[in-house]
Amino acid sequence: MTDEITKSTPREITIAFDGACKGNPGRGGYGAILVNTRTGAEKVVKGCEANTTNNRMELTAAIAGLGALSPGAVVTMLGDSQYVIKGVTEWLPGWKAKGWKAAGGKPVANKELWQALEMAVARHESVEWVWVKGHAGHELNERVDEIASGEAERAR
Repeated sequence: MTDEITKSTPREITIAFDGACKGNPGRGGYGAILVNTRTGAEKVVKGCEANTTNNRMELTAAIAGLGALSPGAVVTMLGDSQYVIKGVTEWLPGWKAKGWKAAGGKPVANKELWQALEMAVARHESVEWVWVKGHAGHELNERVDEIASGEAERAR
């Protein structure tokens, strides 16, 4: 972990995150690319799970990216997952108000990951969520998609 990415001041960081799954459920991978917007320095975090879902990998990618920073950063999260972005910006307050129940009173799927994401967000000065269309030529999104897909291939 380089200090230039995680501890420079002021820390304005862009994190591109993505998850992938071979089968759903199936072998999954995730990746996040952290970019210091002032210096251009980068850090990659990645991982895999043998039996998971695409949504779990998307959430894990966001959590891992935010968790790779020391607290207090100003963060822009770039992702192609409407599930994660709408979940954190629109649905989460309602789920919490309803005792972690979704539409129809059903339990929220992946509750533990949503709670972990909420805690990861709270560690930073601010976190902005930006949706980017997947597989549409956005450089960071294409790179992180390749990382996540490679990790899914690696999972056993």
